[in-house]
Amino acid sequence: MDDASHESFEDFVTASADRLMRTAFLLTGNRHAAEDLLQGALERTYQRWGRERIIAPEAYVRRVLVNAASSRWRSRQFREEPLDAAAERAGADGMPDLAMRDQVLRALRELPKRQRAVVVLRYFDDLPEAAVAEILGCSVGSVKTHASRALARLRGSQHLGDVRVRIERRR
Repeated sequence: MDDASHESFEDFVTASADRLMRTAFLLTGNRHAAEDLLQGALERTYQRWGRERIIAPEAYVRRVLVNAASSRWRSRQFREEPLDAAAERAGADGMPDLAMRDQVLRALRELPKRQRAVVVLRYFDDLPEAAVAEILGCSVGSVKTHASRALARLRGSQHLGDVRVRIERRR
């Protein structure tokens, strides 16, 4: 890879690392696993960066993240890891934001992998349905179906009971 390509990749990582880390975290529910997932996705992207023109690099990395997370979920060695220690320690008394984050992560973990990916990409990354469909390699109708089923499942989640009450009180 030449110096200009290397520099452009560094600029891309600097500009999008926080957003991509959030996506990886929401897909895994664990900071360490998210860091590993993102590093692997960035390594794969770096290998292709100099050889071919990646038109939408952030979308490409998101697709790699989702595919790697799916492979991780399918792996026989995969076992559910505990949520971040900070989220585990969060209580209603001192850190309500961490407690709420813990509840959302637990609810996301209940979703099947495809529904979780749709929710993360569509609602947390705020991508349009067409972009989510492209990243996941499916139709826009599939994205709508997965989103609808995921939201219905999240509405019924026992983990989000307190979150729903807090949201309704704010309205």
